[in-house]
Amino acid sequence: MLDTVIDLLACPHCHSAMDLDDSTVLCELGHSFDVARQGYVSLLTGTATPFTGDTADMIAARADFLGAGYYDAVRDAVASACSSASEEDPRILEVGAGTGQYLQTVLDALPGARGIGLDVSKPAVRRIARAHPRAGSVLADVWRQLPVRSGSLTHVLSVFAPRNAAESHRVLVPGGALVVASPTTEHLRELVALPGMVSVDDRKTERLSAALSGLFERTARTPVQFSVALPRPALAHLAGMGPSAHHLTSAERTALLAALPDPFDVTVSVVVSTWTRRDDVTPPVPDAHSTVSGG
Repeated sequence: MLDTVIDLLACPHCHSAMDLDDSTVLCELGHSFDVARQGYVSLLTGTATPFTGDTADMIAARADFLGAGYYDAVRDAVASACSSASEEDPRILEVGAGTGQYLQTVLDALPGARGIGLDVSKPAVRRIARAHPRAGSVLADVWRQLPVRSGSLTHVLSVFAPRNAAESHRVLVPGGALVVASPTTEHLRELVALPGMVSVDDRKTERLSAALSGLFERTARTPVQFSVALPRPALAHLAGMGPSAHHLTSAERTALLAALPDPFDVTVSVVVSTWTRRDDVTPPVPDAHSTVSGG
């Protein structure tokens, strides 16, 4: 709920502290933001974001797939990484939080922890708002200055999501942890081999290290790899919850999957890495309404 994390938020206009007054979020200088009836607050300002958020169908597919437990090993690895890097009074932000289920797992693993689930997709933040009683839901763009107070968080999570290195560094406490779960080139290789499906960039790990190494030091790395036999409905959810859903229609995905065995074996291959904030560097602070290129 927003009241549990309101002290961690910052006004996207003036960066001052925020307060919650009934169904309105207010800053010290009087900027106000209505809380949607679904429980989230939009702190997205300026021109429209150029990035495409997940659709309602993609969010529903992901919720069903994760809810069935197929990625529980990944969720547990993320929670374990946060527990290993835990500090007193954990305060956690998940960027690109999607359904909020990874944040939910982490909060369950850290009693007393509080979390913010941030996403640029309205269907996502509506679901995040009901993901956990100790989580608040915020609509915002990770590639702009985050509406979070500097030095207020112990953890930032990026699970199959973009990460803004400079902003993650800014909002973390000294020695705070950025926990990143990213796919390897083996991830879903059987599925992404199908025509039209989107595969993992083979330089993704290299680009991740290059983006973070100046501001963070990698202090832990946990590979998670296994094979899972997916029945046709779960396979449809998997194909419909990721980036391929932006490139293929539901009918096109259904036609592709119809030719596969039922169930169909798929490789899950993910690396969960912990990056500790370097305190000897100070990145430039971007303008609140600027965008930052990245992936």
